[in-house]
Formats: sequence, structure tokens, C-alpha cells
Amino acid sequence: MSKMDIKGKVVVITGASSGIGLALAESFAAAGAKLVLAARNLAKLQEIAANLKLKYASEVIAVGVDVSKELQCQNLMDQTVKNFGQIDVLINNAGISMRAIFEEVDLKVLSEVMDINFWGTVFCTKHALPALLKSKGVIVGVSSIAGYKGLPGRTGYSASKFAMQGFLESVRVENLYKGLSVLIACPGFTASNIRSVARSKDGLPQGESPMDEKNIMQPEQVAQAILRAVEQRKRTLVLTTQGKFTVWLAKHFPALADRLIFNHFASEPDSPLKK
Repeated sequence: MSKMDIKGKVVVITGASSGIGLALAESFAAAGAKLVLAARNLAKLQEIAANLKLKYASEVIAVGVDVSKELQCQNLMDQTVKNFGQIDVLINNAGISMRAIFEEVDLKVLSEVMDINFWGTVFCTKHALPALLKSKGVIVGVSSIAGYKGLPGRTGYSASKFAMQGFLESVRVENLYKGLSVLIACPGFTASNIRSVARSKDGLPQGESPMDEKNIMQPEQVAQAILRAVEQRKRTLVLTTQGKFTVWLAKHFPALADRLIFNHFASEPDSPLKK
């Protein structure tokens, strides 16, 4: 399949108001794409859209969307086609995390995480698919190493990313001969607000991140890697040495991976894990 030239392509990005989503908006705008930015915070999106128009002379619209609501996802795709006539790339980036052991967590936390991370991807993909098949476009799922290996204290998050990856792999195979590309991108630990707003056991944001955000991958690096992978119509993208090693170790030495991963997460400040 031939490479995709991003210039002039219509790109929908969910979760575009911060973190990786914001960096993706910047990267794709710089590459000449027409953008549809989606998130719950419409005022923030409109500010971002105005900045991108000024900086890159980009064509950008902002649509307020809660991806856990199907009708809002349908409206997002309808607005995209109404404004630009097509959809070339859908980036399912909206997501939320959690940090609590399953024994203690309120199940509403897992439900919320699944609604946003998994069902948000399903809803957006379902309503974008006719346009994407027409354009022979690209679907991107911004997943995680947690989609390859279940992480302790992140039962709902890992479940949502495993589900997302299985869903997108099925969509890929169903449309194998229709010109559609599906990219599953797994950034590894990335500096963003996803950890500070991650749900604790009672569903409240955990607050301060347990990680040193300065010493992990920056969202701009992730966005550039995803942009290149979309251009090349790649199937998978696993980022960071730690991320690649974790996937490899979990496949070849699963028991050792369990122990090392437990120890890593147990060493975090205020970790809910105890030996």
C-alpha cells in the first residue's frame, strides 16, 4: 500500500485538548493537515484551534465531544464530513487511567475507564468508518504497553487497552482488501496529565503523578512518531526502550515479567501494592 501524504488530509483527533492529543494536533497541523479537534473542553479546543490557524494557516474546527456518548461521536463525524467532505485519518486518542488494586476499587471506576477508552474508540470508529473506507484512510488507536501486559493497579486501564487492541485488529482484518489501514500505537510512559487525573479507588482524580514526568517520553516525541507511522501506514508502533523490552519480556519470560513489573509499580510513591 502506498504511503500517505498528510498535506490536505482531514484528520480527526479525540482527546485533543492536552497531552499527546494536543501534540498530535500541532504535528499534523505543521504537516499541512486539515484538523477536527475533539474533547470535552470546548473552550480550550477553540483556543488551540485559533493558535494553530494563526501559526500554520491551518483549516481547523473544534467540536465538543464526550466520547463515551455515541450520539456525540456520531455528531463529530457528521460535522467533519459536513465541513470538509471526507475523513482520511481518525486518531482515537481520548483516554483516562486509574490507579488502585482491584480488591479495593469501586467498580464504577472500571466502568468509566472502559466507557471512555474502549467504547469511545468503538463509537468513533463506527461512525467514521464509511468515510474512511471511501478515502482508503487510516484508523489509529493510541493504546499502551498496558494493552500488551496487564499492569498491577491498572486493571480497568489494561482491560480497556486490551479490548481496544482486539477490536482494532478485528476491524483491520475485516477490511483487509478495502484499502483501510489500522495503526495500534503504544507510547509507553509519556509525560501528560493522564496520571494526575487518573482515577483512584473511589473514582476521584489521584492528583500528583507518582512519576517524574521530566524523565519520561515527551508528548511531542510521541506525536512525531505517530505521524510518521500514519504516513507509512504501519500496523503497530511500540515506543521507548522500556516499552519494547516489556512487550518482549512478557512474551518470552512471562513469570519473570510479572515479578519485575510488580516490583516496579510497588516502588512508586504511595503505591497500593504490598508484598
